Amino acid sequence: MNSFNFLLLTDTHFFKHSLGCHGKEYDEFMRFEQKCFAETESINNAVFEFLNNTELSDTVLIAGDLSFNGEYESHLGFIELLKKLKESGKRIFVITADHDFKRDDDSAFCFDENGRHAPKAAKRDELFDLYYEYGFKDAIAVDRKHLSYVAQLCDGIRLLALNNDGNCRDFKTYDDEQIAWIKEQTKRAREDGQMMIAMNHYPLLPGQPIFSIVPSAVQKNAGEITTMLADEGVHLVFTGHMHNQSINVKVTEKGNKIYDVCTGSIIASPSVMRLVTVESSKTVKVETLNCPDFDWDTGGRTCTQYLDDMFDSMILNMLADMKENPERILRRFGAGDKQKLFPIVKKIGRLLDKLTVGGTARLLWVKCDKSIRKTLLKDYIVELVRNVFSGNQTFKEGTPKGDVLLRVLKRFNFLLKKINLKTIDGEKADLYDIIKNSAGNYDIDDYNATLILEN
Repeated sequence: MNSFNFLLLTDTHFFKHSLGCHGKEYDEFMRFEQKCFAETESINNAVFEFLNNTELSDTVLIAGDLSFNGEYESHLGFIELLKKLKESGKRIFVITADHDFKRDDDSAFCFDENGRHAPKAAKRDELFDLYYEYGFKDAIAVDRKHLSYVAQLCDGIRLLALNNDGNCRDFKTYDDEQIAWIKEQTKRAREDGQMMIAMNHYPLLPGQPIFSIVPSAVQKNAGEITTMLADEGVHLVFTGHMHNQSINVKVTEKGNKIYDVCTGSIIASPSVMRLVTVESSKTVKVETLNCPDFDWDTGGRTCTQYLDDMFDSMILNMLADMKENPERILRRFGAGDKQKLFPIVKKIGRLLDKLTVGGTARLLWVKCDKSIRKTLLKDYIVELVRNVFSGNQTFKEGTPKGDVLLRVLKRFNFLLKKINLKTIDGEKADLYDIIKNSAGNYDIDDYNATLILEN
């Protein structure tokens, strides 16, 4: 098998700007959004201009959530970009996901000065025809019911392109019929001497340890699915959904590996793509490319800083609401009617607004390096959270920011052990270990790595 490479991006969330993305309700909606909305068409235009002209590869994979929220006009706009990309000579393979269709039009939305509106939404049974030219048409096997297919990427390598919308009510899962189809395709690949890699919108391994206690962050029955895929000969899957940058690995009881390469959304920090080179059936090189600058008024900031600031504002707005509007922040967590909590949340919010890292350390009787003592606690929190999504987290043991966090965790570990939380695998969560390894990356480089698929 000769070396083969491809470009991969995910969570394009294309929104047709002309549908409407302005007004008071839009501004309110964006207070708590990690990803862009109004800017998405400009970002996608810049990314596809790069893809049209690059000589890095002639193959492009896109791992789901193609539209912002299923708007039919957004799909048509995105397909125009795909059409031009195909005309430039690129081969394109996409999958759709739950942001790409709605059961009713009211679930899609746009905004103008008169408030929120519901544009026409794409239905799930329309997606096959809409995206037929970009994967299904050239597939060697198609599961139309589950919007999945197998494509021959090159001589010796097949792509298992999986959609996991389930039954449109219980998302992020495969039914028995789809699992049987997957096993049939992996068996054929083995019999034909083909290496098979997969693309699946929802992560199959938690991108960061903290996501192991968030059910919506990982596909349902992920433990069973990853074991099945690895033991069937699929050792590499490319995912999205969480807008985080990560590479993780699992080894089954039979000794088979499976890597989950999750890639950040192009329309949110860190705004990246992957260049993947399959060097052999056992070795795959993964590199990260920053998305190009896009045409937008960023207020004098670089596009990267603009997207980072948008992410940061989401966290800062939550912290601000704690002291200024506790009802609103509690409402977001389903506790807006708990009025007894309002003064408590407000007091915590005021403390977070004023405290420094050094001051907090003194209150908790832990040592803090002088280089970060004057850092506002809220700025420390924002950076910590953004790092979780950006990957290669820097709050590691042996660094000032990492050491003070670990000292606090150790001081309160007796309480953490009493919290009865379960991971998605049903095991008791070790919160100290989860937070430590989510704040700092001690494992595979999340951006650039050479993956050894077989022992």
